[in-house]
Amino acid sequence: MSQWMDEEAGPFVRPYALIRGRTRSSGENLDLIAMVTATGEPPVAGLGPEQEAILRAARTPISVADVAVELDLPVGVVRVLLGDLRDNGLVSVSSPSSAGPRPNERILKEVINGLRAL
Repeated sequence: MSQWMDEEAGPFVRPYALIRGRTRSSGENLDLIAMVTATGEPPVAGLGPEQEAILRAARTPISVADVAVELDLPVGVVRVLLGDLRDNGLVSVSSPSSAGPRPNERILKEVINGLRAL
């Protein structure tokens, strides 16, 4: 992606242009901690460099937030790109609720109170 950067001016292509001005993908909005796993391998015909970078990063499960950090793109842009990849069957997304049971709110409050007491 360095071919799209100018050291003084910044990126030649603004992030919203990568997703053609869309703010949402066709599916559900992806949680920041949802885990993404590539089901396809780059290079895939018709994909842009950002989408290929996502597929490389998601060879092992990675969170949506970590993909945004890896690509140095806003989370909103990454969510749309991931939604497109998911629609084309190139990534699978596991929602946080399917990762297992979440801790009880009472237990979390006790942990916070215990940490404050330190």
